[in-house]
Formats: sequence, structure tokens, C-alpha cells
Amino acid sequence: MSNVNVLPLLEPAEAVAPCCPPLTERPMSAEEAETAAKMFKALGDPVRLRLFSAVASHEGGEACVCDISDVGVSQPTVSHHLKKLKEAGLLTSERRGTWVYYRVERSVLAAMGKLLAPTAATA
Repeated sequence: MSNVNVLPLLEPAEAVAPCCPPLTERPMSAEEAETAAKMFKALGDPVRLRLFSAVASHEGGEACVCDISDVGVSQPTVSHHLKKLKEAGLLTSERRGTWVYYRVERSVLAAMGKLLAPTAATA
């Protein structure tokens, strides 16, 4: 007799719709507006937008903090801004040795794009 435990499979993160329907589809609920505002507020800072762009456009879709720190502010300030982007759900991170690697949360990026895209009826 075997002592093997079978664990359930989890759905991939990309299957989760983290935000809201398109703005032209229906009025947002208070919760949806709160979620969307948090993401857009995080991107409303020029340094954060540059960091987000640096990660999104980096080869392989992820960037080491050591590769994206040159945005005109000190390293502690870069860490602060990356933390804000993570809190808004826009980035994920993974520590590898002494460095932290950041990746854009693709499902959130797709949801933000859909939020601003006009629906077929209004296009």
C-alpha cells in the first residue's frame, strides 16, 4: 500500500480576471472602481511607469532589479516604487540569490487593456 497523497490542480493565474468589464459595457461597481483606481494610481507616477515599462519590455518578460534601477532615483526609492507596483497587482517578483526578478502580471495587463477598449457596439 502506498502513502501517496494526490493534491488538487490549481487553475493558472491567467484564468483569473482581476479587474473589471470594459467601461462602455456597464457602470462599474464600487469594488471594481476601487481595484481599477489602485492600478491606474500606481501607474500615475512617472518613475513607476518607467519601471513598469522597463520590466514589460525587458527580454524574456522579466527583469532583475539590477537591470532596471537606472531611472534617476536612489535604489531605496526604486524599491519603494516596485513595492507599490506589486501592491497594485501589476508586478510579481521572485528572489534568486541576492537579486529580485520582476515580471509583469499578464492577466492584469490584459484586464486593463480590456477595461479601456471600446466594445464592438461602441466602436
